Parts: sequence; structure tokens; C-alpha cells
Amino acid sequence: MVGADTAWIIVATALVLFMTLPGLSLFYGGLVRSRNVLSVFMHCYAIACLMSVLWFAFGYSIAFGEGSSGYWGGLGKAFLSGINSDALSGTLPEILFFAFQMTFAIITPALIVGAYVERIGFTFVLIFSSLWMLMCYAPVVHWIWGGGLLSSGGILGDVGVVDFAGGIVVHETAGIAAIIIAFCLGPRRNKTTPPHNPGFVMIGAAMLWVGWFGFNGGSQLAADGGAAMAMSVTHISAAAASLTWAAWERFKFGKASLVGMVTGTIAGLASITPAAGSVDPLQALLIGAIAGILCQEAVNLVRNIFKIDDTLDVFAVHGIGGIFGTLMIAIFGYTSFVTQLLGLIIVGVFTIVVTYALIKIVSIITPLRVDEETETNGLDLSVHGERAYDVNS
Repeated sequence: MVGADTAWIIVATALVLFMTLPGLSLFYGGLVRSRNVLSVFMHCYAIACLMSVLWFAFGYSIAFGEGSSGYWGGLGKAFLSGINSDALSGTLPEILFFAFQMTFAIITPALIVGAYVERIGFTFVLIFSSLWMLMCYAPVVHWIWGGGLLSSGGILGDVGVVDFAGGIVVHETAGIAAIIIAFCLGPRRNKTTPPHNPGFVMIGAAMLWVGWFGFNGGSQLAADGGAAMAMSVTHISAAAASLTWAAWERFKFGKASLVGMVTGTIAGLASITPAAGSVDPLQALLIGAIAGILCQEAVNLVRNIFKIDDTLDVFAVHGIGGIFGTLMIAIFGYTSFVTQLLGLIIVGVFTIVVTYALIKIVSIITPLRVDEETETNGLDLSVHGERAYDVNS
């Protein structure tokens, strides 16, 4: 099975990269005003490039190095020191494991893009995303997936936190970082313009759905029945959440929208991510069905009760979805509820502290927010000197 495992993870690696480029880019790009669509593409593309280099340089070592403290993996594998084509990680070539995990390091800070579109400084995005990946994301990876303090034998006992593909590692961290940065930024000056291209949104969501098979199925790190089950429950959860989001929208507003339905898809995918290695198809159906309504109500809570302009609902969909799915593993009896809850709290507090500190530090170096004229004219033309559509639309 070694050759089959390698072949499958090569495919899964490509699928997860496909989630960011072009899936997430189109999903987010379609939701903003037309004068900002290229800036969203630029943010996602630049983050993909920058995180790749930084994951190679330091991130992989911090996450999966052999440090003994439990807090980080050290720098022994910086710049892939000691790793060649013959080195193994389980049944996989370690260089392939590095590449697969790199695609996770790309999409996690890219998810945060949805919180700050249309008003953030490009230089701030680059510096903040770089430091956040190295100082927040990579340590959390080590804690849960790299044998660190929240894994088996760590501070929470022999079992450790169960997070199959990133409910905590990816979705909780990105969701919390998103709402913190949205709070610090303040609201957009124009929040009334509807998504400029719902077609982009649907295409991007469909690409994310397909790519998620690599995200969850690949996290089995083997070509076996576990990978097949992970893919199947992922699909069922996504489908169920799409339907319940649309049905709930129809019940409340009299109409079910395309943008709403595909947002439900993402909610179902985020919610099943931590549980995809544990639950059966019927349980996945229940997770997705609840997630479609839960995450929609979380959107309402953040927007209308807390009045935070998390522009594309990153916290409500990814953060709440990931947290919900993480807890459902325990609800279904696969692990300890206390362990899961403590894992969420520890990572959540850590993410809040690191994210807020980085926002303040990076803001000293470069402005967090663009000026009023730049925001009004749109980031495409003002920041990047190009535009995809009529600037007046």
C-alpha cells in the first residue's frame, strides 16, 4: 500500500492547493464589490506564494520538528534540513508530507482574507499573514498534530484532542483571527452593495467542495477505507448543510438564495472537518443539517447583534463550524467532551492573544487600513493599478 498511499496524497495535495487557487479566490472575489475583486485575488495569490516559502523555511520545522518542549518543534528541520527523497514520514515520503501540510498552511491564513476585504492595506496583509502563520498556526499544528502539548500524552491526557483535518487547527484559528482583525479594522464605509458576481461565488464554492475531498480524505494519510469514509461523510455533511441553510433562509425571508446555499456548503464542510475520521454517514448528515442553521444564525449574531463587519462571515462559518464539529466528536461518544472543550479554549485564547498582539505590532510598521479615498475608489485601481470591471460599478 506504500505506493498507493503516496499516489493518493500527491493527488490530495493538488486538491487542497486547488481549494485556495482558484476556489477560495473565486468564492471570496465574487462576494465583494467589483472594484475590489482583483485585490481579493491578489491577497489569496500572494499569501499562497509567501506561505509556501515560509513553510519551507521555518513553518514545517516549527510544526513537525522534533523539539521536546511540547510547545514547538524547533528549527532542526528549517529549510528541510536532513530531508531528501528517501526520508519517510510513516508510509509517505517526508517531502510529500511536507508538501501536503504546506497546502494547509496556505489556506488557513487565506481564509482570514474574507474578514478584511475592501479596506485593508496590502503590505499589512503580507506581514501579518507571515507572522501569524509562523507564530500562531504552526505552533498549534505542533500542539495537536506534531506530538505537542495537546496531542496524545500531552497536558490533556493519553487521548489528546481529536481533530482529524483541522476543525481547531485550521477553522477555529482562522475564524477567531478573522473576527479579531475585523473588530480592530472597523466596518467598511459602504456595506450595502450586494455581491457583484454570485456566479463566481458558486463556482468557487464548488471548487472548494471538490478540493475538500483532498483536505479531509488526504488527512487519513493513506489510501484505505478510512480515506474513503472521510470523503463520503464530507460530501454528505456538505449536501445536508446546503439544503438546511437554503430551507432556513426560505423560512425566514421567503426566498432561498444561491449565495446562501453555497455558503451552507462551506459551513457543512468546515463542521465535518474535525470529525471526518470518526463519524459515520448518518452522524455526518446530522452534523451538516445542524451546521446549515447554526452557522446562518451565527452570521446574524455577528452582523446584527455584535455589529462586527466580518465582511464574508469567516468566523460565523469557519470558526463556529469548526468549533461545532470538534464538539460533536465528543457528543457522539468518540472522545472526552472535557478534552475537546479544553483544547478549544486553550487554542482560542492563544489565537486571540497572538492575533491581537500581531495586529498592534504590524500596525506600527505599516497602516492597518487604507485611507478613505482609496477605499471609496476600490483597492483594485488604487493599490494594484488595474481593474477587472468598470470602476463605477
